[in-house]
Amino acid sequence: MQLVIVESPAKAKTIEKYLGPGFKVLASYGHVRDLPPKDGSVRPDDAFAMDWEIYGDKAARIKAITDAAKTADRLILATDPDREGEAISWHVRELLAKRKALPKDVQRVTFNAITKATVLAAMAAPRALDQDLIDAYLARRALDYLFGFTLSPVLWRKLPGAKSAGRVQSVALRLIVEREREIEAFKTQEYWSVAAKLEHAGTGFTARLVRFEGNKLDRLSLGDEGVAQRARATVEAATFRVDSVETKPMRRNPQPPFTTSTLQQEAARKLGFSTSHTMRVAQTLYEAGAITYMRTDGVQMDSSAISDARRVISSRYDGHYLPEKPRIYETKAKNAQEAHEAIRPVDFSRTTHGSGDEARLYDLIWKRALASQMASAALERTTVSLGEGTGKHELRATGQVVRFPGFLAVYEEGRDQKADADDEDSGILPAMAAGDLPKKHGVEAIQHFTQPPPRYAEASLVKRLEELGIGRPSTYAATIQVIKDRNYVRLEKNRFFAEESGRLLTAFLERFFDRYVAYQFTAGMEEELDDVSGGRAAWKDVLAAFWRDFKPKSDEVMERKPSEVTAELDVFLSDYLFPPREDGTDPRVCPKCAVGRLSLRGGRYGAFVACSNYPECKYTRKFAQGQDNAEGGASEDAVLGQDPVTGQDVVRRSGRFGPYVQLGDGKEAKRASIPKDIPELDLDWALKLLSLPREIGMHPESGKPITASIGRYGPYLAHDGKYGRLRNTAEVFETGMNAAVVRLAEAAAGGGARGGRTATEPLKVVGAHPVSGLEVRLMAGRYGAYVTDGTTNATLPKDKTADTLTIDEAAALIDARAAAAPAKGKKKAPAKKAPAKKAPAKKDAGAGAATAAKKPVAKKPTAKKPAAKKPAAKKPAT
Repeated sequence: MQLVIVESPAKAKTIEKYLGPGFKVLASYGHVRDLPPKDGSVRPDDAFAMDWEIYGDKAARIKAITDAAKTADRLILATDPDREGEAISWHVRELLAKRKALPKDVQRVTFNAITKATVLAAMAAPRALDQDLIDAYLARRALDYLFGFTLSPVLWRKLPGAKSAGRVQSVALRLIVEREREIEAFKTQEYWSVAAKLEHAGTGFTARLVRFEGNKLDRLSLGDEGVAQRARATVEAATFRVDSVETKPMRRNPQPPFTTSTLQQEAARKLGFSTSHTMRVAQTLYEAGAITYMRTDGVQMDSSAISDARRVISSRYDGHYLPEKPRIYETKAKNAQEAHEAIRPVDFSRTTHGSGDEARLYDLIWKRALASQMASAALERTTVSLGEGTGKHELRATGQVVRFPGFLAVYEEGRDQKADADDEDSGILPAMAAGDLPKKHGVEAIQHFTQPPPRYAEASLVKRLEELGIGRPSTYAATIQVIKDRNYVRLEKNRFFAEESGRLLTAFLERFFDRYVAYQFTAGMEEELDDVSGGRAAWKDVLAAFWRDFKPKSDEVMERKPSEVTAELDVFLSDYLFPPREDGTDPRVCPKCAVGRLSLRGGRYGAFVACSNYPECKYTRKFAQGQDNAEGGASEDAVLGQDPVTGQDVVRRSGRFGPYVQLGDGKEAKRASIPKDIPELDLDWALKLLSLPREIGMHPESGKPITASIGRYGPYLAHDGKYGRLRNTAEVFETGMNAAVVRLAEAAAGGGARGGRTATEPLKVVGAHPVSGLEVRLMAGRYGAYVTDGTTNATLPKDKTADTLTIDEAAALIDARAAAAPAKGKKKAPAKKAPAKKAPAKKDAGAGAATAAKKPVAKKPTAKKPAAKKPAAKKPAT
């Protein structure tokens, strides 16, 4: 029997069908082991030795592979054709060797597409494991571990509230933060344009003023309304004739087929997919045999695929759409280990595949790959200049006409910004000649304002990372997901906004570890890792060079006092935290006491700004309020009115953890946080918040009270120790008895968890189980997310997220949980009896209380046998 190892069960099932009898194909379900998430897993002082740990949910999978390997004559490692695939094969081989189950004949095969012909051809040309790729994986994994596990403890102790840092993720975060700074520093400028609405031969068009009073106009030349209106009046009064008509032919060539990064960018632009979702859908298409491997930097297609594409083009379009020779594209990627074939359809004659997002992504891939082999588009750009008698003023109209669409008949690449499209050039101009006098229908002066650079979207962030050479396209989805999961950034309308925690972390790294978040350094490290994968550098030498400088730097920062770190960050961030005031007064003067000075402080829950006159003055504001509250207005105490019952002031205040309202003073004062969804805080809202919890009434069945209030996780209902979530703050005060009873019943049906969901809606429907066919859903549970097929529940590991979870991974979790769980009911009884059947002298000492109660007399002699206990105690240490 020949044992074949692949990553996913879907791929295993397909390949086993292709190979036929004599082959057994098993799936590893991705990586089987990793460095344990604890200190000491990589030991620089021991030649960078590494300890590996099997993933908890992979034990059953490894056992199945081990059992099969013991009876196999040949082991074929057929994981994905990239560095990670090579690493998975290496891990499987090492585990089997450690368990003395490794067959004598071990070979590696790779294929770029899952078709019968491709798989059989790969099986006929096996090779050995590529040690250079394995070394590159080891170097990258160790480097990321050393960076994260060395720097994160520094953050935890010196920067309260910080979670962790990563070699690539911190640089990606820095890009987002720097763009935020650019936007904040941007000074908007007003400018105007003047446009005339003209008509000739029945066709209307627009001409813009490009010369005024003998001066050539650039974008900001007409800087105020007065000048713009004078220019408009001049154009309105003058008569303009055509001075010249210039026509230039243009050609546009198609883009090459998709690489990993260009697929992520285009799917974000055109389909609205996140990078992680794009890769998940692409993985499904690859495993279904619809497309080639989707982690690649290569832009070239196989010669047979090019012939296939050209055949489809000639059958669908006339001969003009097919170039005389096939188009050959050259990759710009430096890392040859990932320079595989581009992403393309396996069969160009298959114009559609699947449904939903799979169908949409396949259509995008098919069109891009087909268009890459089509003829260039022929366009014609026309520029018409119009002048008046004095020669001091000039209008210009431009238009672009597609004379032959070529590849544009199938596909046109999207753009990151709508502003990139030159709308003025896209119109069609009427045929005109020098001396023509177009009819004027009106002139308008249009006000504009310069815009700051746009915030990054996922597509533009991926593009920028690739331009800088930071990370690798196959890692971008995971990198972006990490900074989102750790709340360093947030996405609003598909744009990244830097959160205060992300901004503070970036400032800390720039101040104390500037070299290691520098773009050039990170890109240089990628080149060194590529040198390892290409056999041009030794992986331990690369690690040693990094560690030699990084460890002393981290030790130096660790020795600093937290107060010293905060003081330096206070200076580093002074322009952001204390921007200049318009009246010229000192922005650091406390707005409450007018005596103390404001500065950055570190607290248990993160950084904040406080007055130096503490404890006399207890003014504080959140770190992120530096811009909004530069004048201190929003942070100052404000009396909203008086409580009609007690006559005491109701005060709005701002604390370290956000704004709140307070009634009274001292220890007896009542306080309530102000929820973000209150439209406008006034006395009525303040009194409502201070009155919580609100009693709705007695439950009709239990007779116990139902209350509504606002807690740490938002608005909720409470009844007899059970909870139900409310959607917003308004519902706390509006929910009646009937609605409350229904909401609590729904929460109980969903598990009755504290802060529970109001309905048992899944977080996500992952898909159908590949074996049972049952629907697999991702649910929110009391102790975290879990996956279920309706029969078995399995906890979602911490390294998995809803966005990155695949059906194969979910199925593996469920299968592993089902295999580990005891059968219901009767199987537990024999387990209890088993110790009693064996020698009681050994077992009774460690038996439960119930067993001890049954045979007290028999246990007395066994207590005198310490010799039997000592070897048992030593056993775990061996």
